[in-house]
Amino acid sequence: MKVLDLDAVRAFVLVADLRSFTRAADALDTTQSAVSLKLKRLEAHLGKPLLERTPRVVRLSEHGQAFLDGARDLLSAHDRALGALSADRRRLALGLSEHVAGTDLAALLARVNAHDPGLVLELHMGLSSTLLQHFDERRLDAVVVRSEPDDVPREDGQLLFTEPLSWLATPEWQPRAGEPLPLALLASPCNVRSISLRTLDGAGIAWREAFVGGGVQAVGAAAAAGLAVSPLARRVAPRGLVDSGARLGLPALPESRVTLHSRVRDARSVESLRLVTNALIAQ
Repeated sequence: MKVLDLDAVRAFVLVADLRSFTRAADALDTTQSAVSLKLKRLEAHLGKPLLERTPRVVRLSEHGQAFLDGARDLLSAHDRALGALSADRRRLALGLSEHVAGTDLAALLARVNAHDPGLVLELHMGLSSTLLQHFDERRLDAVVVRSEPDDVPREDGQLLFTEPLSWLATPEWQPRAGEPLPLALLASPCNVRSISLRTLDGAGIAWREAFVGGGVQAVGAAAAAGLAVSPLARRVAPRGLVDSGARLGLPALPESRVTLHSRVRDARSVESLRLVTNALIAQ
């Protein structure tokens, strides 16, 4: 009977989830070469190739797909067994900007729970400015927020990635000729709203509010319903919306910075937080 190296299995699951040796290494706080070596030893031990490696992408092989669910179950059972011996349940109060969260939050939460079942994740979603205020007031342990080019930079943030906003609409959507551009926007104050309107004003494009939402999900739904075009990041948009800026002759929107602000020090919670941020990067 073959005995599996749990560290190697955990590395395999992270590579499968994050689709990257580099991001998996970051989540494990190790090097890419160390993760690669673990995976090669696991494959040799099993006698099956688990991954298809190409210069640009990492994909699971047929054997890797078959092994993945069992690998998750093994890690989950291991973590539950350890958790049963400890009454210590940690809590992580995390703020996540609605403009960053993405559309598959359930999969992200399931991944965190499988990785760290002893963690009580207290998730707060909202506007970046509000989340940063709560972080400064020590009501949140960490926040992942979005900032625009004209925001005052903070020195306590770790840059995770940059990405542009897009003018998103259904493929066939068109504004009525001779009328101001209909927009679906978040209610003020919202940095994405502000910079989008300034960009239109700077280009001399007349606009009007066609829909104002209290959350990104509502704004995306309005755009998907054909009410308007909306300035959003692709990651948070409903399926079916496309970048329509060029087609509609709209000015390009600037890139935003997505940053992590954290005071988390517990090693296990740091690892779980790193898993969250790497999953967001991979979306």
